[in-house]
Amino acid sequence: MSVSQLPDEARVLVIYTGGTIGMLLGGNRGGYVPEPYFLTEILKSQTRFHDPMQDSLFSNSSSVQGFRQFLSGGGGSGRSSPSPETTQFPQPTLLVRSTRPIGSATLSPNQKDGPPAPICVKVAENVYEAQLPSLLTPRASVSSSKSIRYAILEWQPLLDSSNIETEDWIRLATEIELNYSFDAFVILHGTDTMSYTSSALSFLLEDLGKTVILTGAQIPLSELRNDALDNLMGALTIAGNYIIPETSLFFNHTLFRGNRVSKVSSYDFAAFESPNFAPLVKVGIEITVNWNNVLRQTSLRRFRAHKEMSPHVATLRLFPGISSATVRAFLAPPIRGVVLESFGSGNAPQRADLILALKEACERGVVIVAISQCLKGTVSNAYEAGRELAAVGVIAGSDMTPECALTKLSYLLSKPELSVEDVRKLIGTPLRGELTRATAANLTQNSLEQNIENIQGLLSEFVRLSTRRFTSAGPQITISLPDGATQDAAASWTSTAAEAASTEGALLPFLIHAAAARNDVEALKFCIESEQGNDSISTPGPSNVASGLANTLDLTWGGSPLHAASLNGSAECVEILLHSGALVHLRDTLGHTALYYAARQGHQSIVDMLVQAGARLSGLDGGFAEMAAKTAAHNGDAGTLKLWVKAGVQVESPP
Repeated sequence: MSVSQLPDEARVLVIYTGGTIGMLLGGNRGGYVPEPYFLTEILKSQTRFHDPMQDSLFSNSSSVQGFRQFLSGGGGSGRSSPSPETTQFPQPTLLVRSTRPIGSATLSPNQKDGPPAPICVKVAENVYEAQLPSLLTPRASVSSSKSIRYAILEWQPLLDSSNIETEDWIRLATEIELNYSFDAFVILHGTDTMSYTSSALSFLLEDLGKTVILTGAQIPLSELRNDALDNLMGALTIAGNYIIPETSLFFNHTLFRGNRVSKVSSYDFAAFESPNFAPLVKVGIEITVNWNNVLRQTSLRRFRAHKEMSPHVATLRLFPGISSATVRAFLAPPIRGVVLESFGSGNAPQRADLILALKEACERGVVIVAISQCLKGTVSNAYEAGRELAAVGVIAGSDMTPECALTKLSYLLSKPELSVEDVRKLIGTPLRGELTRATAANLTQNSLEQNIENIQGLLSEFVRLSTRRFTSAGPQITISLPDGATQDAAASWTSTAAEAASTEGALLPFLIHAAAARNDVEALKFCIESEQGNDSISTPGPSNVASGLANTLDLTWGGSPLHAASLNGSAECVEILLHSGALVHLRDTLGHTALYYAARQGHQSIVDMLVQAGARLSGLDGGFAEMAAKTAAHNGDAGTLKLWVKAGVQVESPP
């Protein structure tokens, strides 16, 4: 039984590759082993992860009143009587696609019975689809505003992460592409090689516009005391409620950028660290998102999964006394790329034979990237030993992790359109926020006069847009200091730029929504430039606002500036917003995307732009759009029907 999507419901695909999180004791040698179907079955039994009737004690304990009503309704045993939907298949399903047959697991010798396998259909070469049973989380009152409906695509066989291969990274990227109609993705993975996978996926998932989170556990769900519960629930909550359009890794209440992490402990719950980049999200009493660090997608290309990685890459760790013969053998064909783990800030022994071996390899076309063996810090040219490497063609890898440098090199070398020089140039260029670009930024504070000038401009735009609906003329506001006042004596503006930024943060969301709705290009550019000129601006709004002013939500109807521009036919503003990081997958309170509104209003040029940027109709949008397309076909309205088809509606050909 397929189920339609509700406005306050997020759909997340969980791809379960294996790892400790779903293991049980009982291997041939008494160790942990993955067990088919165990993860799905245990999550079905826990009301925190599955309560479709919203009738459990957990779902009715958000308030005293709710708990008392639960008791008076006969639920005092701690959980109401289980319904067939919560305890057995079939139950509401979601359509999932995979590169392998779905549900064809071979049961273990001691397992006589298992849940019935879903009906799997081959729809194309190496593409299979099935309706998988869905699980539904309760609607939390504090940490989440949505219920999360999710399906678990379980790999067969399940893998220990030490057995992960390059082909598995490509499989993951492909399955995300095949199921891109889901709102977000959570990948369950073993911890040993999770940082390699998260780094690889950050590059393979090109122009990603949705949340992808890897997580796992140090202790499996089968143990009473474990970290699996918090890791999985935290990943689901973030994936279902926030659009963070990059590959990330969630562990121990922290969401990291996926290509910035390394595993640092085999026994602590804090198994991962991001030494050179602050976390994206911290989960404590509140969920705090560092939106200033979240990547903003500013290209107008559709999402695609790159499906190739070069196998001819390797990592060479320098050590005192390493011989040139060892280095020459390591750099011999078919090697095309090497990550050189150097000393300190990018230093190597200055022996002539060793430098010559590196130089010959570089001249032969081998791309050598120098990173630091230190956990923290970056490669620089502060020392003569480091400059010697650069002189022979070794590329500085800045502060990339070993996992990131290796997977980035493999990704770039797999692109036939890139020359060796192109690869060398791109290695030192941040493609997915994987390295810190060297800058000499001037961090001085704005002067008092500059703060006043900024606020004066904002207030003038505020009054103009408030009082003149479609004209650019309007009253001008002038703010001035009292005669003889100095910056030290101006009591209302004596702090840093914080007060000015808070004022801008209060006004800019109104301005950008009004400008987008009225196709006021100059006002929209003013807002974007104001934000870019002050990185400390924090725009108010719901907790699930995506990064940047271009994605701030209107508190009255939950729409973004892109929604407003698309609904009102403001084509020029749509283009500016897309180049400024506006997300095409954001939904308003009614569950609609900007593409739906543009198609409904008949704005063809906007539909073209949004589709080019990767927008697609799915979930609630898809149902309404199909009805609109059928109505247009019935009425003989070819123009409207063509527009809905362009937006992505599948129309059946007449028999």
